[in-house]
Amino acid sequence: MTIKKKHIYNVLFWGFIIFLFTPYGLGTRAKLTQGVLYVKGMVFSPSAEEPSDRISLDSYNVAFDALANAENVNLSELKGKVVFINHWATWCPPCRAEMPSLHNLYKDYADKIEFVFLTTDPKTAIDKYYTANDFSFPTYMVLSAIPQQINTASLPTTVILDKEGKVFLKEIGAADWNSGKVRKMLDELLVE
Repeated sequence: MTIKKKHIYNVLFWGFIIFLFTPYGLGTRAKLTQGVLYVKGMVFSPSAEEPSDRISLDSYNVAFDALANAENVNLSELKGKVVFINHWATWCPPCRAEMPSLHNLYKDYADKIEFVFLTTDPKTAIDKYYTANDFSFPTYMVLSAIPQQINTASLPTTVILDKEGKVFLKEIGAADWNSGKVRKMLDELLVE
């Protein structure tokens, strides 16, 4: 290989790496993550806690301010229902990667489960992202302290609460939420 060809390959390689880690590469990173999620979902799926191992929250008095497709609500009002909480952001590639599977799950379970998508993004960013992707998730900003059991510093993080308000599942990182295993798990949780 000539020095000129090697130089061109190096420039292309580093250009691609830089592209991936700038705002222009956000969509590309999300698509790459979706591919990884597909493979990961074939091998690993989120797993739930046994009923005896589920923990209660320190407090259920958590106020959520509606940002999109929702009305203000308090977590205490959702006790007695299965609650699916997803911490996410529009700028987070793994969050964006799992959104299509979340959307498919949401379309089928919106009338059975309470979905709470939590973000700190401004409403304008959420509206723009939802419009571009035809999403309609009920999205909130937290107005009060989040109990340690469902709080996170990692995005995305998903927590599912059983009807008693105990933590049924806490998954840090992106996942395929529309898998058969997750649906079976939710169906079993709904009849508990």
